[in-house]
Amino acid sequence: MADDIETSIQAAIDAGKINGAVICATDTHGSFTYNRTIGERTLLSGDKLPHQLDDVLYLASATKLVATIAALQCVEDGLLSLTGDLSAIAPELGAKKVITGFSDDGETPILEPAARPITLEMLLTHSAGTSYHFMQPHVAQWREKFAAPKEGEKKNVEELFCYPLSYQPGCGWMYGPGLDWAGRIVERVTGLTLGERMQKRIFDPLGINDAQFYPVTREELRSHQVDLNPDDPDGLGRAVLGGSADMNSRGRGDFGGHGLFMSGESYVKILHSILANDGKLLKPALADEMFQQRLSPEAAESHRAALASPMGVFFRVGVGVETSCGHGLGGLLTLEDVDGWYGERTLTWGGGMTVAWFIDRKNGLCGVGAIHAKLPLDHDAVSDLKQVFRRDMYRKLAAWKSSE
Repeated sequence: MADDIETSIQAAIDAGKINGAVICATDTHGSFTYNRTIGERTLLSGDKLPHQLDDVLYLASATKLVATIAALQCVEDGLLSLTGDLSAIAPELGAKKVITGFSDDGETPILEPAARPITLEMLLTHSAGTSYHFMQPHVAQWREKFAAPKEGEKKNVEELFCYPLSYQPGCGWMYGPGLDWAGRIVERVTGLTLGERMQKRIFDPLGINDAQFYPVTREELRSHQVDLNPDDPDGLGRAVLGGSADMNSRGRGDFGGHGLFMSGESYVKILHSILANDGKLLKPALADEMFQQRLSPEAAESHRAALASPMGVFFRVGVGVETSCGHGLGGLLTLEDVDGWYGERTLTWGGGMTVAWFIDRKNGLCGVGAIHAKLPLDHDAVSDLKQVFRRDMYRKLAAWKSSE
């Protein structure tokens, strides 16, 4: 595969592996910008149109960064604290126990009380014990026995993620719905839906007017929605999620872990605000806290084990297993420089199988890359393209600097 993203994406389009891509990147000062669309999107009618920068993308788990910022704004406003007990605000979390297994006959779950309260910091770093059921066998077994989904049933955050904890709060790490819970907590302390709060405090200050949680109902956005096509007529984001779109079809309300749609050119505005530390979204001191290792020693050890596990390729989001990493407020955090690439304390994550983003304050660069995949998903091809995007933005920045 070529080193530059344009050639690589066009080759994948020509090979029939993807439909196109939207790539946006900028430096700290906004002097260097790279905004590019390649390929086409398919309409419900089957007709095709060239990609545009204002095409509305399904962000999937790239929603988590935006929900993190919304929660941190509540900390700034004195409505929440990072390390306080959330039981009074979210008694459902305070009542959760830790599942350690099942009885020999497989009928009775073995539960133990939580040794400490769940905090907002734990939810934002996936160290609260609130794991996705498909990541933890005991949780999956509990869900199948006590909360199996019913056809057509839609649940809110509390109902959908009613599972027990998979480990003691603060003492482990596993990817999960912590940001969905954080989003509900934001709603409870502000009295607004998560979408309303984000519009008021995140989108309006940055001039963003194309963001909406699932389902997208604004017709001017639906007409630009990448995932609204004959393969995905309900706009669930099936290709982004690799084929299944259950998380959107089962949800009711705004989900801070996966439910947001917006354009790439809007999303990069959020990345740039945090990169530049311009104070539009967060005060500089709290924004700085996003780029610190936030895991306890026990959780950090569990995180390292997860990164080295067979699932680690997803949790490392393009970073090599040899690179020391932690977890900041909003994503994976590199703890050392990577030669010619990410600087120390780069914050990065993605969305589903097709979206990647990063904020590198040390080298002054941020970007989002969204691959418009086809179904069935060619996972290897899409993963390769995301990595070319991550690397090539640095090459383009270096070339721009040398030409100045």
